[in-house]
Amino acid sequence: MSKARKVLVIGGGAAGNAMTVLLSRAGLHVDLIEAKDDWNATAGSGITLQGNALRVLREIGVWEQVEASGFGFGSVGIAAPDGTVLHDQDDLRTGGEDLPATVGMQRPRLQQILIDAVRAGGATVRLGTTADILDQDAEGVSVRFSDGAEAHYDLVVAADGLGSATRAAIGITDKPEPTGMAIWRIAAPRPRGVTRTDLAYGGPAYIAGYCPTSETTLYAYVVEANRDRAGIPPESYADEMRRLTRHYGGFWPEITEHITDPAKVNYTWFDRMLVEGSWHRGRVVLVGDAAHCCPPTLAQGAALSLEDAWVLSQMLTGSDEWDDVLFQAYYERRIARVRPVVEASVQIGQWQLDGVRDADVPGLMARTMTMLRELP
Repeated sequence: MSKARKVLVIGGGAAGNAMTVLLSRAGLHVDLIEAKDDWNATAGSGITLQGNALRVLREIGVWEQVEASGFGFGSVGIAAPDGTVLHDQDDLRTGGEDLPATVGMQRPRLQQILIDAVRAGGATVRLGTTADILDQDAEGVSVRFSDGAEAHYDLVVAADGLGSATRAAIGITDKPEPTGMAIWRIAAPRPRGVTRTDLAYGGPAYIAGYCPTSETTLYAYVVEANRDRAGIPPESYADEMRRLTRHYGGFWPEITEHITDPAKVNYTWFDRMLVEGSWHRGRVVLVGDAAHCCPPTLAQGAALSLEDAWVLSQMLTGSDEWDDVLFQAYYERRIARVRPVVEASVQIGQWQLDGVRDADVPGLMARTMTMLRELP
């Protein structure tokens, strides 16, 4: 394969950053553009990374930094609203026995680790920039950028997220759909006894949970039915989250004490989307949330996005022909893995919406995660 090939990656989130690092390492010329001026370096509270995500982060070369920055653990608790643990389930080591089952970490820290890896890999990065026009021909894609610059690429990788403008620009009409749930999230100090994720189903919220993200921090979240965002003033976010969390026992009273600053509370609807048929049009191909998204009930959103980048980069660097056959093979390899995760993630939420209190949440988690132990 010619080292002269040029790739444009649109979007500097987990999938786009991973794709950029992996292709740059293989000797390709990679340009990365990101719409946000700050590269989303400070956005978000926490993230749960299971073994299959950790496996890709190791391939990228950042596992040591992730391990040092996060909090590893190996089980999840299913709890009653009063804090009583009803079921203690060992997490499967989906990344292999030489990696933890799960690592929680602060999302801005993960983003900074990936940003540093992109910079070290030598890719050209342009922030505050979008791709306004994509014009395909037999040789690749000509791109006009928001700053008026133009360039030609052998391939464009669309990693621009849930609301991907690139997805729409190439004629894929799928859009994310709300599932009926919404989540409140906050980063807070970690109570000494919190050493894993515990999930409470029921009470005033559908789901209440937390995940340790370092020796001193965690992120906590509660899930309720989605409401019109316009009816929830941002200055009331802390009050709204406390309204739900104050009814939970165990470690929740200590966590709730720190839910005071509305600017630190994030409110987001749950969405689902799965592009079917193919994830490419010509020499433009989707990865990550641009192709699929699921509610975070299985904590697999970032993991699936990282896997997309790993699989596609392997296929691109291992083939001389970047054609429909290769991109369709990428889709077929990924859809068999992504579809059951999306469906299971949605099902867990739907059980709560439907009031099914005897749903086999641990069983569905275990069955789905068992599948993810295989290489993507």
